[in-house]
Amino acid sequence: MTAHEGFEPGGAGNSALRPGALLVATPELGDPNFRRTVVYLVAHGEDGTVGLVLNRPSETAVHNVLPEWAPHVIKPQALYVGGPVQTNAAMCVGVCRTGVDPRRLDGVIGVTGPVVLVNLDADPAELSPSLRGARVYAGRAGWSPDQLAGEVAEGAWVVLPGLPDDVLAGPRVDLWFRVLKRQGFPLAWLAYHPQDVTRN
Repeated sequence: MTAHEGFEPGGAGNSALRPGALLVATPELGDPNFRRTVVYLVAHGEDGTVGLVLNRPSETAVHNVLPEWAPHVIKPQALYVGGPVQTNAAMCVGVCRTGVDPRRLDGVIGVTGPVVLVNLDADPAELSPSLRGARVYAGRAGWSPDQLAGEVAEGAWVVLPGLPDDVLAGPRVDLWFRVLKRQGFPLAWLAYHPQDVTRN
């Protein structure tokens, strides 16, 4: 696998679609790649949008792919499935510790606030003390210009503000439920939508 390359995080003015935002799949989204997913946007601009699915851990250990990073990622030390695009490429997202300025930290690119994209070619032993946690993803989610806005308009996604702790949520956390539940009603009711409507 290769380290992240090929795009820079971009902004989108005051639009809800911007780096650091979450895409929360609605029950209307039929694509099985994204069912009950929470996608963290790391880039959004004129060239399109890139995000990472936060709640799809794989059964592959980071140690089997990037052994030098394995001791430095948060538990579970598994590779996460970031999306269906470029599944042979790895990306790493981290959260800087309080007091660490991402702009002054070598080996990272700021996304928003303390959340950064981590250069997997950097020395993890030198970088990790500045990070509260990091996670490695295989693949990513991507949309061409205006494609994502169209899907949002069709009701496939709810766009919500993300939190650094969303990036570090473990597999025992139902992140889809948690993100929706912390919203005000009526949107919070969506969190109780059954996973299998045939059992409702």
